[in-house]
Amino acid sequence: MSASSAGPLHRRATACLRRCRGLALLGALVMLGACAQLPPRADTPPQASLPPATEGRIAERLVPALAAHPGLSGFRLVSDGTEAYALRAFSAQAASRSLDIQTYIWHADLTGKLLARQALLAADRGVRVRILADDLDARAKNTGLAALDAHPLIEVRLYNPMASRSGKLAMAGEFSTGFKRLNHRMHNKSWIADGRMALVGGRNLGNEYFGASEGPNFVDLDVLMAGPVVDAVASNFDRFWNSPSNHPIAQLSPEAVTDGNLARLRTLLDAVPGEVAASAYARVLREDPRVQSLIEGGGQLHWSGRWRFVSDDPLKARLPMEQRSEVVGALLPEIGAATGRLLVISPYFVPGERGTAELVGASARQVDVRVLTNSLAANDVAAVHGGYSRYRRALVEGGVKLWELKPSGGPARFSLAGSSGSSLHTKAMVIDGDGIFVGSYNLDPRSTSLNCEQGVLVEHAALAAELATLFERQSDGDHAWRVGLADGDLRWSDGTQTWTREPEATASQRTLAWLTRILPVESQL
Repeated sequence: MSASSAGPLHRRATACLRRCRGLALLGALVMLGACAQLPPRADTPPQASLPPATEGRIAERLVPALAAHPGLSGFRLVSDGTEAYALRAFSAQAASRSLDIQTYIWHADLTGKLLARQALLAADRGVRVRILADDLDARAKNTGLAALDAHPLIEVRLYNPMASRSGKLAMAGEFSTGFKRLNHRMHNKSWIADGRMALVGGRNLGNEYFGASEGPNFVDLDVLMAGPVVDAVASNFDRFWNSPSNHPIAQLSPEAVTDGNLARLRTLLDAVPGEVAASAYARVLREDPRVQSLIEGGGQLHWSGRWRFVSDDPLKARLPMEQRSEVVGALLPEIGAATGRLLVISPYFVPGERGTAELVGASARQVDVRVLTNSLAANDVAAVHGGYSRYRRALVEGGVKLWELKPSGGPARFSLAGSSGSSLHTKAMVIDGDGIFVGSYNLDPRSTSLNCEQGVLVEHAALAAELATLFERQSDGDHAWRVGLADGDLRWSDGTQTWTREPEATASQRTLAWLTRILPVESQL
């Protein structure tokens, strides 16, 4: 063989080998996916939430307030991350009867471990604890969740689980053969203590949701609730808990539900208070006036008899497309009936043709329509921004006032003023003078058609004023860019400086957003 012919032959052989390796990997993934079969869900008797507690610290605080407001429900917006963490931690500590937790993500970080420890200690006191987690995140924490399930008073169930319980290759194999099923997730977030109080909203369980991350933290929102609305949240938890959409973890990983694993987890969690004491977050919790007021029994609730809790069906994926979103079914009439103002906060904002038409139509009726979403630089999912950018010009041209949240660069610093880095995660609306919505629903196709979502609509002028104030604060020039038009082109301005392209975005963010904009993937965003 001549030296001149060796090069081309070698390249062809190498290319062929790469193709063979790729085909082999694809074949292996398909085989792994075919081998991983989810077992039929075990028959479990329907289980209901326990009646609201009549004794204990939570009942002592809330029963007199409920008696003073017969038939009404109490609501409080929780925008501060430390307060949101403290409400969960203290309610778990104070619970005497039941603790029901529904979440999309539960991180194994400082606050995530602290809340797991509080749930375990509550069960040690005799509290019944039920944990319902989406398996897309929970699979990576399978051992820890299975260990909790070993406690006689804790049960863990996983929404739409994978058959394999570990390994990225096995996970990829399952997605390669079961994408249609696994693409549907449970995005709901509920925290219910003693059947007396509930927290719902946008927050998952982890540092960045509670202002405890050393990197960027999320700007997020919960609503604390008491009264009859808690019964509605609890009933919805039961609907998901008893649905065939989930599997008990004891059925998926019986070998991991052991006393030994529980003992090892207990040792790990018992060390967490020491981690907290050595962290800056402990000082923030001690100094935060909201947290101190909570400890002392303070915190005002706004009482209303005009509310509606809405949630998608746990078997949403099996419904006809036009019937899938109960949340959208509740929100569209509210948007259509708005006469004065409509404030929309949505971190992942892909309104589509219908949503764009609804917002522009409201503006045409002289409604003051304002939208706050993430900028490309602040968005933790740049692909979603590409979908949103398709509709940005039409929104602005149609009279919709649009702001994009800035990323406050640099590492987060623990302070009462919040993180120096942020990304929007709030999902909320203000409708006219007294209507609000707070929930897990993003105004995008995934929330509408693929993921289970929930939220609460409340009519109360003070709540609407508070949420409007939050909107104004986050959309001012220090926090956001106003998107407008000049000479027919989009412009971004914070009142002191103007940009002609996406401000502060990196080349990789721009590229990913552009690719998403031109590819036919909007239904997945």
